[in-house]
Order: sequence, then structure tokens, then C-alpha cells
Amino acid sequence: MKFSNKLIQATIQKRYKRFLADVTISDSGEQLTAHVPNTGAMTNCWAPDWPALLSKSDNPKRKLPYTLEMTHNGKSYIGVNTSLTNKIAKEAIETGIITELNDYGEIKAEQKYGDSRLDFKLSGHKKFADTFVEVKNVTLNDYSTAIFPDAVTTRGQKHLQELIKIKNEGYRAVMLYIIAREDINKFSPAKNIDPEYSRLLQKAFANGVEILAYQCKLNQNEIKVYKRIEICL
Repeated sequence: MKFSNKLIQATIQKRYKRFLADVTISDSGEQLTAHVPNTGAMTNCWAPDWPALLSKSDNPKRKLPYTLEMTHNGKSYIGVNTSLTNKIAKEAIETGIITELNDYGEIKAEQKYGDSRLDFKLSGHKKFADTFVEVKNVTLNDYSTAIFPDAVTTRGQKHLQELIKIKNEGYRAVMLYIIAREDINKFSPAKNIDPEYSRLLQKAFANGVEILAYQCKLNQNEIKVYKRIEICL
């Protein structure tokens, strides 16, 4: 996924009230507040004076024209704008990077199932039944292992329960993790943070739900899914 304009270099000073960050523009030294489109804890995704990348909106109605897109820990950019995750995943499916999801005729977003809304429904495959895909953005790094979630997620637990139901009803069900950083080499559920989510993920796998983890490359111009990584349940 390419950004419409090259991102702006800055440093992050602090994050607060979940959706706000004070930053300093690198070229001008201007200090301002940027929007942070991330509801998570963002653990080990930022610290004072870390390099950051911002986008700027030309919409005059926006109170905060700048958006925090990435931070950098000295080893890797980290994609903290979780509102982009589904767009990144959809592009990767459409371009064939996620090979397990190739050859579908139609992709529909935000598909209702039961009491939940799954991110994608894929249909029109010659071999597979209709396929429901739930996508999660992963940024938490635990000793080079990407782990999810970074806080207890009852919503995420519900999505796993729905995927199990979907699989048991004869459809194909896929849990897709998009790893928005490059300094990791495998994925695992965060058992110490949300043991129930970890239990449900293992149950989902035992019931035939497919679990995929794909890593992104990130730079000032784009975020792009590029390879599948090992999963350790």
C-alpha cells in the first residue's frame, strides 16, 4: 500500500489519551499534536524521541491534520495506524502475495456473520467453499516474536468463536495476522496477556480454522506484505 504523499519525518515525544501524540517535525522543529489511529496499548511501539513518520491531510475540517503512521525503534519501522490494516491485507490478497487466498472471484469487506462482523468474505473459488477472513494488526514484539493481543480483547475472543462456528458449518475460516514491523521472525499468541484468547486460538486451530501470519516491509513511501512467517501456538 503506497501512501499518496511521502511521509513526513518527525520525532515522537509522548502519546496520551489514546488518540493523541505530541511530535516534533524534523525539518522545521515545529512541535504539534498528531492523531494516533490506534486503540491498543502500543507497548514497545514508541518511546520519547523515537523517529516517527506522519501523513498530512488537506481536509480543512480536520482538527488535527497530521496522523502518526509509523515509529522507528532503531531496528525497524512499526506501523501504528491500525485503520490501514484491512487495506494492506486486501491488497495482499488481490495481488496474490497471500498465496493461501489466491484464485477467488470476489472479495467483500465487512461481512456480517451471527453477532459479529468479519473483515472479508471471499467467494467464487473452484476448490474452496466461501471463505471468511478475520484480520488483526500485530505490533507487539517479545524477544523477536510478534505476539497478539497487547491487551485483553473480548472482541478478538468473539471473532475466534465465530470462526470456529463458520468452519463447523462447512465454510472455510481464516485468521490472518498482519505483522507491521520487520524486527521479528515468528508469531505467537500472547498467553500471559490474554490466556483466554490464546486458548481460543488453539481451539480454533484444532477445529480446522486456518491461521496465517504475514510480515510487512515498511518505509517512508509504503507498507507492503511480503512473506509468511512461522506460527508457534
